[in-house]
Amino acid sequence: MLPDLFSPSTAGLSLTPDFVAEADAAALLARIDAQPWRDDLKRRVQHYGYRYDYKTRSVGPDDQLGPLPEWLEPLAARVADSMGAAPDQVIVNEYLPGQGIAPHVDCVPCFGPRIVILSLGSPCVMTFSRGQDRVDLPLPPNSLAVLADAARHGWRHGIAARKSDVIAGLRHPRSRRVSVTFRTVRVSPTAR
Repeated sequence: MLPDLFSPSTAGLSLTPDFVAEADAAALLARIDAQPWRDDLKRRVQHYGYRYDYKTRSVGPDDQLGPLPEWLEPLAARVADSMGAAPDQVIVNEYLPGQGIAPHVDCVPCFGPRIVILSLGSPCVMTFSRGQDRVDLPLPPNSLAVLADAARHGWRHGIAARKSDVIAGLRHPRSRRVSVTFRTVRVSPTAR
């Protein structure tokens, strides 16, 4: 259920609580943790399908890493309905207490019309902003957020770098959160 604060201008935002069962989430986290992490950002990340170049803010043909790994395929197939297409790029982000991500719109020329985010581990609040407008959306563990239309292109989304969040009037200390973000890549031979 989305907060009442969202208006028709944020059309395209949806949240599905308990998209994955707790046991499936634990197994997915174990698979993720068995993979190598990149630590060239303030947080650890993993890239699958295509590598996103944070310096140039782009994805090009040379950034293709190969198909999604077999262990991600069942989940990718499940989120394909929410995306309207099969995802071919996944970024896994690890957020420890006190870490966040600056408000942003996922690269419009790089990625397709829908971004799908699976939240594992700690709950947190994702803030959507547009000009002076700001809306906080709690992301429960194992939930799936879909950003399309205005929510994808017209609003920035980010997670404040803090050690707790206020959700439903109660302060919740953060623990480790892992996001699994599914996207479709728009690659042209002349990219870059």
